[in-house]
Amino acid sequence: MSHVLMKNYDPLKKQQLQIMDINGKIINPDLDPKLDKETLLKMYKTMTLGRVADLRAVQYQRQGRMLTFPPNIGQEATQVGAMAALKEGDWLSPAFRELNMMLYKGVPLENIYLYWYGNEMGSKFPKETHVLPVNIIIGSQVAIATGLAMGARMQGRDEIAVASIGDGGTAHGDFNEALNFAGSFDAPLVVLVQNNQWAISTPRKVATKAETLAQKAVAAGVKGIQVDGNDILAMYVAMKEAAEHARTGKGPVLVEAVTYRIGAHTTSDDPSIYRDDKEVEEWIKKDPIERLKKYLISKKYWSEEEDKQLEEENHKYVQEVFAKVEKTGEIPLEDVFKYVYSEMTPNQVSQYEYYKKFLEGSK
Repeated sequence: MSHVLMKNYDPLKKQQLQIMDINGKIINPDLDPKLDKETLLKMYKTMTLGRVADLRAVQYQRQGRMLTFPPNIGQEATQVGAMAALKEGDWLSPAFRELNMMLYKGVPLENIYLYWYGNEMGSKFPKETHVLPVNIIIGSQVAIATGLAMGARMQGRDEIAVASIGDGGTAHGDFNEALNFAGSFDAPLVVLVQNNQWAISTPRKVATKAETLAQKAVAAGVKGIQVDGNDILAMYVAMKEAAEHARTGKGPVLVEAVTYRIGAHTTSDDPSIYRDDKEVEEWIKKDPIERLKKYLISKKYWSEEEDKQLEEENHKYVQEVFAKVEKTGEIPLEDVFKYVYSEMTPNQVSQYEYYKKFLEGSK
């Protein structure tokens, strides 16, 4: 593992890794991963698809065509940069705001939309993606990822697990217990904290006295680094080294990605009540998609004409996917109980039979 995590970016000194500025210019050439055109374009196309899918999902929810949805706008570089650094067999244990991560790992948009539509089949991801279903129980995904990581090591598989969590989630007991346990056993784990500055209506500065979230790694005896989460190259480099560190038996790494939630916490939330619009406007200037686009155009890998065409294709594709999702209609009652465990427990069977008779009697 190189010097980046080990020496030069101490979270206790509030040192933040950045390679590309907001104008898409390389300001830290020694750390530039010099990714090839194909990889950079895959990153960009995933981010732009995620942005369109996100905007459309909010529209569908407002129209009463989708259930509650958690917007990801502004966090695309954090998510895609992190996943691009992993190996194909590595695991992702997500929370609920990881749309772009799932897309990059190969989860079909149809699955993601099905989940937020209320269809249990949305959680049935292709096995080869190595992505777990959405987890609403904040913090538990870190403990689950720790188990995945330790299981992979015990079975001799060259795999690590990545758990993604928000800044507010780092105040939950499950987060701290899992990080401590993983550190004690040198589990091949990377915990990615998406510090989007707001835990619903609680600002990050109120949620904890810690000056950085990366420094929470210190108490657990593991490595930590803070990264500009809107800089996709910095995210890639940090996650690449964190994954290598974990994979080679040196223990877990905590990566704090400093980014911003441009939209609401979920579509059930109104951020205008607790957040200053000027703050949002300042972060919009740091848009990770615009930053990468400027970089790609400067490298002559992309053009405005291609960008316009891509946006049209993305909108068409997203609309086609959601049209397919809507045709699934209402889900069977049994599906609510059927997919919690490999087999329904006696208690679940009893509950299912009760609600089945209730529904039949109400017709």
